[in-house]
Amino acid sequence: MQTRLPTEERQAEIVAAALNLAQHISPVSITTGDIATAIGVSQGAVFKHFPTKEAIWVAAMKWVRERLLAKLDEAARAEASGVLALQAVFRAHVGFVIAHPGAPRIIFHELQQPADSPVKQEVRALLQAYRQLLLDQFKGGMKSGELPTGLDPEAAATLFVGIVQGLVMQSMLTGKPASMKTQAEGVFAIYLRGIRAAP
Repeated sequence: MQTRLPTEERQAEIVAAALNLAQHISPVSITTGDIATAIGVSQGAVFKHFPTKEAIWVAAMKWVRERLLAKLDEAARAEASGVLALQAVFRAHVGFVIAHPGAPRIIFHELQQPADSPVKQEVRALLQAYRQLLLDQFKGGMKSGELPTGLDPEAAATLFVGIVQGLVMQSMLTGKPASMKTQAEGVFAIYLRGIRAAP
């Protein structure tokens, strides 16, 4: 018999189960029944805490947004320079994906959907905040002289996110999220040489 948990704890358990299932199953194929089975409750019990399946995905994406941004911000603040902060943010993001491989699967799935949705709004909020964090580091690096004044921060931010996404996509193809770590340092070194060489 499953123990009755306070609402917030049960909601957190449901969100964690959804993210865990997304590691191996396409988010569109995950049912509330799957989630209920994963945590050992009835499907009705899941609906006591979330009115719809979409509400679960909104909560899951909100959890990802809050936790990932907190880790990235913490990583950036721990470094004394803009370039070191960029490297720390990159490593923190790779580490987060390795720890929570279901998260990028949800993001990629949502970005493929033509219609706007509350889940996509969470994804958009994450990407906007992430981009702003990166722009702050680029501007700091340019101000301190670590990065060339001719650097295009917007383009550099786009490329930064793109290389992380590329590593994620390859790890999804191989089914080995931890493989990102072995490639990450070499990829970032090439990226860093590129932005330092800007006119």
